Amino acid sequence: MSVASVEVGTRIGELTVSLTRAQLVRYAGASTDFNPIHWSDRAATALGLDGVIAHGMLTMGTALRVVTDWVGDPGAVRRYSCRFTRPVVVPDDDDGVEVRCVGTVSAVNEDSVTVTIEVTCAGEKVLGAVTAEVSRGAMP
Repeated sequence: MSVASVEVGTRIGELTVSLTRAQLVRYAGASTDFNPIHWSDRAATALGLDGVIAHGMLTMGTALRVVTDWVGDPGAVRRYSCRFTRPVVVPDDDDGVEVRCVGTVSAVNEDSVTVTIEVTCAGEKVLGAVTAEVSRGAMP
């Protein structure tokens, strides 16, 4: 897709990722977020959760991949924001849980493009108001 063909409503891509408990452990080590709700069913359910949940920042970072894969340069992202609306519960099995991300152009300006990302798990929105602003000069 070329810069000339980018317009509001253009779907830039789709990404489905499986999150597993093993990935949560690796992310905890990289981020130093060792909150037990991300690895202990006992701790998670004691707080009223349905089970171990993925780190919100892991979910947020995963969603941005639909934009960075499209633009090809993570440094082209000027702004990125979202609201955490629903936790992603990760079962204790080898398959994990699928998170689906779909990016659509929501604004085109002279020097930037804004992409809205829909992020769902089991058909439910897990992030809300997800937007990324990308420098237009960096686009394919």
